[in-house]
Parts: sequence; structure tokens; C-alpha cells
Amino acid sequence: MFDRVVSVVHAAARSQSLLIVPGGGPFADAVRDVDRRLGLSDAAAHWMAVLAMDQHAHLIADRLAGTSLVTGPREIASAIEAQQIPVLAPSRWLVEADPLPHSWDVTSDSIAAWVAGRVGARRLVLVKPAGAEGDVVDAYFTRALPGGVEAAVVEADRIDALRAALRVAGV
Repeated sequence: MFDRVVSVVHAAARSQSLLIVPGGGPFADAVRDVDRRLGLSDAAAHWMAVLAMDQHAHLIADRLAGTSLVTGPREIASAIEAQQIPVLAPSRWLVEADPLPHSWDVTSDSIAAWVAGRVGARRLVLVKPAGAEGDVVDAYFTRALPGGVEAAVVEADRIDALRAALRVAGV
């Protein structure tokens, strides 16, 4: 499924500028597990989960042709100018700005919303695991999402919905 999502994102990038802000994926799940077993402080859990996003960024950049691993706004702009797909490893930027509360109420969802506002995005597409149930975005998301940014949430196995959200023709 991961490769299918990546191919749809790659196709969408042919006709528009995109920025990939990865979730923490299995790397954040490992942080959650450690937190459950050992009881991390909110700050430690937050920064470890942000570092999980960096790890996922490396994975995505490794699997998706035409990408550039980036750490902040200037590198994002440079990658787009070079017609590459920027994949954000956000830890450096977030450590410098520290814009969000440190709790599990804030996940990569809110981080992506904050980033969308900082880069002037008009649309944010969150790709969630197949079968995601319950509240599919974190508790802080609505506060982090800037006005004027349209948000769509799509399950990874709903490829047609992902194409529609990214506004890309059949892949």
C-alpha cells in the first residue's frame, strides 16, 4: 500500500507543487509503545515522535524518485524551484520554532497543519492508515489548521479518494 500511495503522490507532483510532511508511521508507534511501557515525559515523547517523522521522511525520500529531503522553509522553496518534491524532516524547524504543545494531543496532523500555514499552502491532505477508526485527526488539529487552508483526510487504501484529494488523474 505504501508504494501505491507514493505513486499517486508522484503523479500529483507532475502537475502541481507538493510538500510531503510525513507522519511518524511505525517509528512513532515505537515511541508510543516505549511511552506506555516506561512513562516518558510529555516533552520527551513529543520530541521523540517528531524525530520519528524525520525517520519516515528518510524512508519516503528513499522510495520516491525526484524528491529532496528538506528541513525548513528555504530548502522547501529551493526544492520546488528545482522541480523536486520536498519531503520535510521537521525536527530542526520545530525545535527552532517550538510552536505547539508537547502532548499526544499534538501529532503529525497538527504539525502538518502548522507547516501548511507557514508555507502558505491552500490545501492539506492527510493520508491515514487503512481502517482508521474513531477520531482520525489529533485533538489539537482544528486549532493548528490555519484559516483558508482546506483539509482532506483520506485512508491510504482509498486510492481513488486520494487521487481526488490530490486532484490527479488516474494512476
